[in-house]
Amino acid sequence: MNRQTYGTIGVLMGGYSSEREISLRSGQAVAEALSQEGHRVLPLDITTDDTAGIIRQIQEIPLDVAFIALHGRLGEDGVIQGILEKLDIPYTGSGVKASQMAFNKILTQKALESAGLPVPAHYCITNAGNLDFKTAWAQIKSTPLVVKPACEGSSIGVHIVRHPSEWEPAFKNALSYGPQIIVEEYIKGREFTAGIFDREALPLVEICPKSNFFSFSAKYQKGATEYICPAAMPENLTRKIKELSLKASEVLGCEGFARVDLRVDDNQQPFILEVNTIPGFTGTSLFPKAAREAGYSFVQVCEKLLNLALNLK
Repeated sequence: MNRQTYGTIGVLMGGYSSEREISLRSGQAVAEALSQEGHRVLPLDITTDDTAGIIRQIQEIPLDVAFIALHGRLGEDGVIQGILEKLDIPYTGSGVKASQMAFNKILTQKALESAGLPVPAHYCITNAGNLDFKTAWAQIKSTPLVVKPACEGSSIGVHIVRHPSEWEPAFKNALSYGPQIIVEEYIKGREFTAGIFDREALPLVEICPKSNFFSFSAKYQKGATEYICPAAMPENLTRKIKELSLKASEVLGCEGFARVDLRVDDNQQPFILEVNTIPGFTGTSLFPKAAREAGYSFVQVCEKLLNLALNLK
């Protein structure tokens, strides 16, 4: 791609979410790849949680397009998208509404369930009320239970409760990340992720953590998890997971790219766990891995997302 095609690309990273350090790694990888290809790139580390301050930071540099590499709050909840729209700066990825929907796991599960897509049995708390194990179990009617904040990513604040004694500390920790909590049935089986790239489902990745849980450390500690891409499974099941994942991204209105996380139970039934609108771009990230299997280099992925942002062919 001609180096003048995009003008000045601002790679937005950092921010104020609990995923700040991962965002910095993603943003740096994107900035380096585009720079090595000859594009004019200005990395921008968002260092404030004040909207006026963020606007000032962005306005200090003359951006023609923004590549959003902000994970979690600010990046995936529609806030930065709203700011960029006010500044009339095109940006990569999903818009405000889709970002808001996908970032909130409660809204996501309700939307997917309404569309007839398979999700785990779940119970939602939206007002920071207390909830005891007995009440939660009565709603889900199985154990283990998965307790997680509605608005966090990277498995932050997520707990698998196998015994009533584990409930209270898990619930309190999840609650420390915000007043909205979702309690889900734990789907025993295999875990997969499906990248969606310009309305195309990429090769599936199977996630095999060496511990029992795909935790934050399992995601980002080198060697803690084995990833199999393409995932080894029957063709009909692969096709079904891809179709469900593509439909999930469409139901939420995702644009450009997304990553859909699923589990498949012992009866070969997939269940959608969540949809990520800004998947990671680090050295261990799954979206670039799946895209590479589909024939896209890292920089080609970045350039295609910029093309979509600018409505270029």
